[in-house]
Amino acid sequence: MPKSSSSKPANGRRLTPSAAIDRLQSIYGAATQALELELDHYLAKRTVPSAAVRASFRYPMLRVHYRDMAQPHPVTSRAFAKLQRFGLYETTITHPDFFRGYLMEQLEPLVAEYGAEIEVTVSDQEIPYPYVLERAADLSRAGVTPAELARHFPTPNLAAVGDEIADGLVDLDGSRALPLALFDGARVDYSLRRLVHYTGSDWRHVQHWVLLTNYHRYIDQFIRIGLARLRAQGSPWERMVLPGNVVVERGMTTAEADARVASSQWHRYQMPAYHLVKQNGEGVTLVNIGVGPSNAKNITDHLAVLRPNCWLMVGHCGGLRESQSIGDYVLAHAYLRQDRILDALVPPEVPIPALAEVQVALQDAAAEVTGARGDALKARLRTGTVVTNDDRNWELRFAQERRRINLSRAIAVDMESGTIAAQGFRLRVPYGTLLCVSDKPLHGEIKLPGAANAFYETAVAQHLEIGLAAIELLKKRRESLHSRKLRSFEEPPFR
Repeated sequence: MPKSSSSKPANGRRLTPSAAIDRLQSIYGAATQALELELDHYLAKRTVPSAAVRASFRYPMLRVHYRDMAQPHPVTSRAFAKLQRFGLYETTITHPDFFRGYLMEQLEPLVAEYGAEIEVTVSDQEIPYPYVLERAADLSRAGVTPAELARHFPTPNLAAVGDEIADGLVDLDGSRALPLALFDGARVDYSLRRLVHYTGSDWRHVQHWVLLTNYHRYIDQFIRIGLARLRAQGSPWERMVLPGNVVVERGMTTAEADARVASSQWHRYQMPAYHLVKQNGEGVTLVNIGVGPSNAKNITDHLAVLRPNCWLMVGHCGGLRESQSIGDYVLAHAYLRQDRILDALVPPEVPIPALAEVQVALQDAAAEVTGARGDALKARLRTGTVVTNDDRNWELRFAQERRRINLSRAIAVDMESGTIAAQGFRLRVPYGTLLCVSDKPLHGEIKLPGAANAFYETAVAQHLEIGLAAIELLKKRRESLHSRKLRSFEEPPFR
């Protein structure tokens, strides 16, 4: 965790949450402006910034002081904005203006309920120049290499960017400030740049509600649904943003919208993202993460810094039971994690709990979209354990897998869901999984081209509609969404 500088702000502590965020933005804005100005000077004249000037390229530090005021801890069922011990909490902050709503949500209860005092100052943590300067063409024209810039300007220090707080590896012995948030400014900036690289669109477009899928046909349906919603009379949806930052605005003609969609070169990006935007980030982002647990971990590592309200997996799976049919749904309530990628961080013996709030929303959404109730819904939607495997051809060693699958009572197999759930548990993002049975590998029903196309045409649209409906239900139930199941013993105050 970065140490703060000894300088104190003129207005000291006891800032209101709003005033504190204003000061964070003032410090951050001045720092990034100075950094960009000095970079321009260097590109133009090779002017090296002085030590005093470089000292201004620093993140702002947000501190919360919780003193023993001889009063009991507030009693609240809220799963965040809670102070568990007296003392000083701190973190560095990036892009305070963008995160203003989130910061207000966290700070207001700490002041109102705990009497906490807020302080804002300048930290010792430098802002790396790549997080401010994105003009690669300018570097090329100036004949400057990244190695040359690294001699005079702050660069990303990956040794200082990690998830020690989220993974419970920080020593809380009282000799240093307690962590205020899971991620500091440098860790957040690192992931924001990664999101742009992998998804092909500006991270600012990511909405608070996220769907993850493992097949591009869900994207095709999402675009169709999104365009229809934009055209609807009185629609609250503002725009759709496609990979490459291609924007389809509400009110565009059908021909113009279709041309914009066709112009998006989504195939250039490893995990293209599509954003159906509402005011205040209340829309939906869909990311095609592709196949495998590595991609699933990668994208959720980075999405987590935006503190989404939830992420839901909606994709395909193999059905393991004879009673299942192609097109049936699987609502995961447990995960047999054979992804291996998270074994060192969340060992397989650590249980990943199903979140009741998410489970109920997914089941209610399935009933709403399919029109099925009671036994009819149970015939289409089965709840049980999902095996997440890191080997796409696991069927070839079924003799070794059979006993483990039997013991787990698993009903479906995929390559991403267990990883996404474990990442949600680890990084404190509510999660859930609703899969659609696309084949039954143990029962001779495999995906042949003709049958697969027929399945995709009928099943994908309904499945995606269920995911979107579940998000709308969760929005109405958000007070109970951020479950205390995700809190550790020594949890930072911020969600």
